[in-house]
Amino acid sequence: MPIHAKTALLGSDWVSNLRIETANGVITGLEIGARPQSADTCVDVLLPALSNLHSHAFQRAMAGMTEFRAAGRESFWSWRNLMYRFLDRLTPEQMEAIAALVFLEMQEAGYAAVGEFHYVHHQPGGAPYDQLSELSQRIFAAALRTGIGLTHLPVLYSYGGVRQEPLSGGQLRFGNDVDRFMDLYHECRSAAADLAADTVVGIAPHSLRATSPTDLALLLAQVPEGPVHIHIAEQVKEVEDVQSALGQRPVAWLLDNAQVDSRWCLIHATQMNDAETRALARSGAVAGLCPITEANLGDGIFNGVPYLETQGRFGVGSDSNVRISLPEELRSLEYSQRLRDRSRAVLAAANGSVGHALYTGAAQGGAQALGRNAGEIAVGKLADLVALDRSHPTLCALADHQLLDGLCFAAPDGLVTDLWSAGRHMVRDGRHIARDTIIRDYKAAIADLLTDV
Repeated sequence: MPIHAKTALLGSDWVSNLRIETANGVITGLEIGARPQSADTCVDVLLPALSNLHSHAFQRAMAGMTEFRAAGRESFWSWRNLMYRFLDRLTPEQMEAIAALVFLEMQEAGYAAVGEFHYVHHQPGGAPYDQLSELSQRIFAAALRTGIGLTHLPVLYSYGGVRQEPLSGGQLRFGNDVDRFMDLYHECRSAAADLAADTVVGIAPHSLRATSPTDLALLLAQVPEGPVHIHIAEQVKEVEDVQSALGQRPVAWLLDNAQVDSRWCLIHATQMNDAETRALARSGAVAGLCPITEANLGDGIFNGVPYLETQGRFGVGSDSNVRISLPEELRSLEYSQRLRDRSRAVLAAANGSVGHALYTGAAQGGAQALGRNAGEIAVGKLADLVALDRSHPTLCALADHQLLDGLCFAAPDGLVTDLWSAGRHMVRDGRHIARDTIIRDYKAAIADLLTDV
C-alpha cells in the first residue's frame, strides 16, 4: 500500500509531501511534493525505522524481579545468577509467548527489526530437545506472529569461563561444542527459509569467556559470511580475566586475532581504552550499544567521543529488555557522555543536531549489524519505516530540523502511530495489530511460569 507523509527524512534532508511506493517489502518509488491519493496510508512524520541490534527476549519476563539489594554489593554477576535460576523453569511455550510480547513492544516503540542474540538452546539440565533448534524455532514463530524483521543469532557458548571451565547450573541450557553448534546453525538456516524473505541467520560466539581461541577460529572458518555478534568488554572483571588468560584486553585480542570487519558487531564494549576505541572504529565493525541495560547492570559508559571522531559506526539494542524505549536508549547514550564529560551536545557533529546524529547513526549502524538493507528511505531499501504524531505537545512547536532532537530528548513513549517492517504494516494508530491476543497469551504463559516458583 502506498504511503503519503506530510514530512519525511530523506537522506539528510527533510522533505514535504513524500509519497512512497513499495513492492515485496522494498521501496520502489519516491515522489516529493505529491498529493495523497485515496488508497494511501497518510502519516505526519515519516522516518527510517531503527533496527534493535541486540536482544535476549526471554529476559523481558524478569523485568522488575532483580531490583533489590542482597547482602554485599550488587553486581552484574549476582544478576546473572538470578537469571540462571529463572532459566531452570522456562518452557518452549513460555519462550515463544515472551518473545512475541517483546517483539510487539519493540515495534510499537519504533523498531522494525531485531537481532535476537539467542543462547538458550536446551532443556533445563542441558539435555537437547528432540529437535536441536526447538527454541530457535520458538523465536521464529514469535517473529512470524508479530511481523518483525528478524536477524537470528544462535550463540556458541561452550565454557563457564575464559580458562575453559565446565558449564554449570543455568549455563547448561546454553552449551554446545562447535560441531553441535554447526548442526544447530544449519537447522536454523533451513527453518528460516519458511519465514519472510528479509530474515537473516548469523552467528554469535557469546564472548571470549564462553568460547576459546581455537573454537572461535573453527567457527569463523565454517561461517565465512553473514553477521557475527559477540559480547565484548562489558565488565571490569571480564577485562581482567581475559587479560590474565589470553595476555591482552578483550577488544585488543579480538582485533589482533580475528578478521574483524563490517560483518561484525561488538556488543557493549564499555571497557575500552583510547587505542582500542579508535582501532575498533577503524575496523568498520559496529559497536552495539545498549545504554538502558548497561546502566541497569552497572556496565559502564561507552567511549563515545574518540569513537565517533574516528568515524566509528554504532547502533542500539534493548539487550535485557528491562525497558523497551527507543528514545530513552538514544538519550541515555548521549546523557552518559554528558555526565562523564560535564559537557553538552557531546555526540553531535560539528555545528549539527545531536538528535540527528544519534538517530541516523543508529539507523545505519543497526541495519549494517543485522545484515539488513535498510537504515534510510531510498529506492531499493527495505520499507522499514516509522511514523510519528507531530501534533503531540513535545513535537508540535518544533521545526523540521528540530524533530529528531525533540524525539530523542523531550518525547515520551507513545509517539509512534505506524510502523512497517519490510513493508508489513504491523503498527496502526499506535497499536500492534495483534496486540490483544499476544498480551493475553503472554499473561497466561507468565501465570504458568510463576506457579512453578
